[in-house]
Amino acid sequence: MKHDKCGTPDCCQECGPIQTKLNRFVQILGNIEDDQDKYVWIMDFGKNSIPMKSDYKVDEFEVKGCQTQTWLVPHFVDDKMYFSADSMALISKGMVCIIADVYSGSSAQDINEFDQDNFNELSLETLLTPGRNNGVYSMLKLIKFYSKNNVNNTNSNTNSAV
Repeated sequence: MKHDKCGTPDCCQECGPIQTKLNRFVQILGNIEDDQDKYVWIMDFGKNSIPMKSDYKVDEFEVKGCQTQTWLVPHFVDDKMYFSADSMALISKGMVCIIADVYSGSSAQDINEFDQDNFNELSLETLLTPGRNNGVYSMLKLIKFYSKNNVNNTNSNTNSAV
């Protein structure tokens, strides 16, 4: 896959850390030919992700608009945001964990400036039902909400959720 700014298959980092992480998932899914195998890979990614502490599985962190209970929790370390994620359904867990991974380690400003339409590069519309695609949209919308409300956060406490 060629990158917008550098035009090479291997990103030169000019694309920014969020796009670079997203490109990794685009490449992984792009290398899997069968849609069913892509679906299984996404579920396995979620299954193998770090489990979320039950303390965070509360309404405050629930992603509204998902077909199943899904949680997305922001954490702050210095000027960076990190996200933990979980869901009751494996496909939703895989998607929310991919999104959490792509954005984790970025500043709120970088998240705010990132064009979420770039997630269309994952071609999820062919893999997910319209309801699941709406859930992904809700996940992305919640990431933006967290970043906009914490753009000036300089909290250096780890594991501190909003």
